[in-house]
Amino acid sequence: MHSRWPTSLHPNLSNLLPLSTLQTPTKGPTFRKCIALLQTQKSYPKIIQIHAWSIRHGIPITDPCMGKHLIFSLVSISAPMPYTHTIFTHIHGPTIFTYNTMIKGYAESDTPHHAMHLYHHMHALSILPDTHTYPFLLKAIAKLMDTRVGEMVHSQTIKHGLDGLVFVQNSMVHMYATCGLVENAYKVFEMVPEKGLVTWNSLINGYAINGRPNEALTLYREMGHHGVAPDGFTMVSLMCAGAELGALALGRRAHVYVLKVGLIGNLHVGNALIDLYAKCGAIREAHWVFGEMGSRSVVSWTSLIVGWALNGYGEDALKLFGCMEREELVPTEITFVGVLYACSHCGLVSEGFEYFNRMRDVYGLVPKIEHYGCMVDLLGRAGMVNEAHEFISKMPLEPNAVVWRTLLGACAMHGHVALGEIARSRLAELDPGHCGDYVLLSNLYASDGRWLDAQGVRKTMFRKGVRKAPGHSLVEVGNCVHEFVMGDRSHPQKDEIYAMLEEITKLLKLQGYMPRTSNVLVDIEEEEKEKALCYHSEKLAIAFALISTPSGTAITVIKNLRVCVDCHVATKIISKVFDREIIVRDRSRFHHFRDGSCSCKDYW
Repeated sequence: MHSRWPTSLHPNLSNLLPLSTLQTPTKGPTFRKCIALLQTQKSYPKIIQIHAWSIRHGIPITDPCMGKHLIFSLVSISAPMPYTHTIFTHIHGPTIFTYNTMIKGYAESDTPHHAMHLYHHMHALSILPDTHTYPFLLKAIAKLMDTRVGEMVHSQTIKHGLDGLVFVQNSMVHMYATCGLVENAYKVFEMVPEKGLVTWNSLINGYAINGRPNEALTLYREMGHHGVAPDGFTMVSLMCAGAELGALALGRRAHVYVLKVGLIGNLHVGNALIDLYAKCGAIREAHWVFGEMGSRSVVSWTSLIVGWALNGYGEDALKLFGCMEREELVPTEITFVGVLYACSHCGLVSEGFEYFNRMRDVYGLVPKIEHYGCMVDLLGRAGMVNEAHEFISKMPLEPNAVVWRTLLGACAMHGHVALGEIARSRLAELDPGHCGDYVLLSNLYASDGRWLDAQGVRKTMFRKGVRKAPGHSLVEVGNCVHEFVMGDRSHPQKDEIYAMLEEITKLLKLQGYMPRTSNVLVDIEEEEKEKALCYHSEKLAIAFALISTPSGTAITVIKNLRVCVDCHVATKIISKVFDREIIVRDRSRFHHFRDGSCSCKDYW
């Protein structure tokens, strides 16, 4: 990172002289009164008044002791850093304590890069860092997510002999984990001689936010074996991991624990619980947690709105948004992502445009690329593919790969080959190695009977080394998550699973079920297509759950790909025949199957 200060924040280096060369004014009653007032004052305007009063009564603006106390008070209340910095630049010979306080202030502000600038100027003045410098500095680097600078500072802690201090090590774990270098974080973690709660939390959270929920859960179990009791921060990280895995049983155990230890009143814990239940398909439990919360933030409302939308209950999401508006809470950009998503998955095209316009005109929020993507999805799902393309052409923002991929998906869904080829050509420029784009184009050609073109796309994938992500389904039974892929015979209970699958097939046919072989987009015989459909991963997962859980209990399946039409039809019938609620989470939403129908109303 460049060490030069921005012009507006460049300090007067002539003032920053060693403290030993300066005279410190006598600390009389005026000084003591100012310090006493600062120690009890939490108001930014009042602190400014105290500062002005001190100057009027003879305390120089350059006084390092007065400056130290002023800066500490301002940083403690998260006051705007420009004013704090102005005080800092007038101090004669600021001490390491003052530098550390300023670094802390910038680390907790919206401009954490200035913390690094301060660190460089400390070196320019030969002021050595102490035990508090690096934890604050590493927090700023974690915000910046600058791994190169983080590694440089790590080497500096070793140079100054501070790398063995536990709070420096904790900050290092947090920095590496936040920056996505989880292996580096784990190496530092292993070197910590006495791992406290902060140490464990730093790495649990690192795994959770970097898409490695299984490691987060494993670490949580190890934490328990070492006798370290979790706190609210731990439980939030654990719930984030559980939400990603769709581990509902884990979520319920976590809920019981936070109730037992009195953490349920923690706003962040409550919000994490709402998110976990919603992402596990237990939307009614998410709604119950929301109703029981003593205080709610905009995040609470947004989490539930997004949850209702994800679970296929778009109308409920929009009703909740109306309640939020009546409470006179100001929605955020994320709130509107949930609202627009709800409209998209319910086919509410005109309503979606009304909300899109209200976002700008009523709340003054400038739509971001995510909101434009939702609008393209809204039009595409409704079959208005040409309108979606026109909308993209008029966007004030440059459409990214996600927007074009949304259009390509809509073209594949509705059979618009020519427009699909246009979308694919743009994706080839923006994100050429994405396997899903090849698959969508191949499927588009196959659905149009253009088998040679479909095979050509597959050959291109092979030549370029692009591999299709294999479809899989997860189901949690007995506190264990079981994974299935198409035609899977690796499970220890494979014989019982396939016997149940045969029973399911017989019962489906008695209900008039006919396999939707048009979904099998390969040029093979009809009988082979029916066999391929029978062994889809979600059907194997459902068969396993049926033989492994008590009659009448709900089944939740997590799938990494979009549910195909055949599996959707089959699952509706299974829910009726076996009298089970079956919840399937695909790559973008939930389907709640009950008594032969689905919450999506066959629109997904």
